[in-house]
Formats: sequence, C-alpha cells, structure tokens
Amino acid sequence: MRIFNGFSKSLKLNHPVVALGVFDGVHCGHKNIISACVKKAHEIKGTSVVVTFYPHPQKQESLYSLNHRMKLIAELGVDICIVVNFSKAFSRIRAEDFIKNILIKKIGARYVYVGKNFRFGNFARGNCKMLLSFSKKGNFGLRLFDVVRINHQAVSSTNIRKLIKAGQLKKSEKLLTRPVSILGTVIRGNYIARSLGFPTANINPHHEVIPPSGIYAVIVRLDHQKYFGICYIGTRPTLIGRGGLKSAHEQVHIETHIFNFNKNVYKKNLLIEFEKKIREDKKFSSMSALAKQVKKDIKKAKTIFSLPR
Repeated sequence: MRIFNGFSKSLKLNHPVVALGVFDGVHCGHKNIISACVKKAHEIKGTSVVVTFYPHPQKQESLYSLNHRMKLIAELGVDICIVVNFSKAFSRIRAEDFIKNILIKKIGARYVYVGKNFRFGNFARGNCKMLLSFSKKGNFGLRLFDVVRINHQAVSSTNIRKLIKAGQLKKSEKLLTRPVSILGTVIRGNYIARSLGFPTANINPHHEVIPPSGIYAVIVRLDHQKYFGICYIGTRPTLIGRGGLKSAHEQVHIETHIFNFNKNVYKKNLLIEFEKKIREDKKFSSMSALAKQVKKDIKKAKTIFSLPR
C-alpha cells in the first residue's frame, strides 16, 4: 500500500474507488466499508483509495496510533491511503469544497464508499445527503453503509475504547473482529527482569489505548513471525524504592517476556495481541517472591496456549 500525506502531489489514479472516514481502530464496521471498496476497485480494474484523517477530527483519544492504523488498512488489500492532516486550516474547508476540490478534482473519485453517520467539512456540515446530491449530478457513484450493531449495540471506536480500558478484552475482540493489540517500540529497560531470569522487552506504545494493569498471556508479532509470551502492564510496585528506582503511580510500564526468544529487538516495533488476563498487578514482599510468581504466570500462559511447560 502506498501512503500519501495530504494532497500536495498530483494523483493520476485509474478509476479511484474511495473509502472515506477516520477509521480509527479499523473495527468490523470500518472493515465492511474498506473491504467493499477494495472489491469494487478489483471489479472495475480501478484503484482502491482510503482517505483518512489524523489527528482525530473530534479530538478524541485515538484507539490506535497512525502507524497501527496504516498496518491494519494495508492488510485489507488497499492500494493507496491518503492521510489528511486535520489542522485548523483544514477544518475550515467547507464541506462542498472538500467534495468538489478534493474528492472530485484532486482524487477523481469514480465511487465513494462511506458510513451513513460520517460528517465532514467546516462545522461538520457535510453528510450523506450532500454526498448523495453530488452523486445524483453524476460526479461519482455512492454507496452508503449502515452502522453495524452487535447485540443491539452500535459498533464504534468510542465504545471499543471504553471496553478496552475496562478490561473487557473478549467483548472488544468481537467488535474489532481481531484480538485487542498495541503497537510499540522496544526501548531500553533497567535489566531487573533479566536478573530474575525473565528478560523482557520494554515497550513504548504508539499513543494506543492500553488495557488495565495486570499480567496477560499474549501473542507477539515481529517481522511476520508469531511468538508467545506474557505481558506486564503496571507501575512496578515491587520495585519502588529498590536500588534507587522510583515510579510515579501514573507512570505505566509495559514489559513483555517472549518464550524461547533471544533476539535483539531494541528499537524494533512489536505488535502485542492480548489473549487473556492471568492476574492483577500487586506488590510482592521480595524479589524472590516476585520471581516465583512470574514462573507461575509463565506456566499458566503456556497452558492457555497449549504449549509445553
């Protein structure tokens, strides 16, 4: 998938089919729109184009970072993704001008695929009725998508954010149609976990919504390879005051121990998929007590994955 930042470059695309939306989280509703766009582009031998916006137009906390979003969109077979910098200047563009100057003139959209609840343009005055008006004038074909509902609840990034923060992994997974995950870069740690016999990769998440504190059985993806492990999320209460280490209560650490793994992953990006929560985070009386518990956590995670213990 080719990624363009804005519309500075002249795009000469073959029969563009455009999926329009923020697509934060790329949940099942978003996937319906994007997958249909890709299918239509194949049918007409055209180009599938996703137009998305960053940062979030409603100034909401992003469910996924932009890099994570791009990865998920690419996996759906999209040809081109245009990332619009949602700046103050861009937010002042009239909805009609967005359609005429961007969708029609700059992209040359043959078809536009969009959710029925999508709003755009200055003061969010653009909506499906406006797109339909342009469509009827022959500017492009239009396909509108209903909001997806599961168990009478609308599938939305807002609801999924709340579920992840509440630790409702399986409910979130159902709405996403994939495991809850975070994408992050491996940073240097203090090697304490290594000294206990459990080396970990310390993760700096890319502005992602993080599950609650605790220890989780996880699948780790790196360079198209799949690994198993456990992931710790918390404030490391057992380490506070030991060896001069300090930890503010609001400072959350993410550490992942990957089973049977000895590669150097410093500065690499890891995708961590949360399979199941093993236990809550807690303070231990000693480092040896912590080490004993980690051994139990590893055994439990291996049982969950049906791995030899």
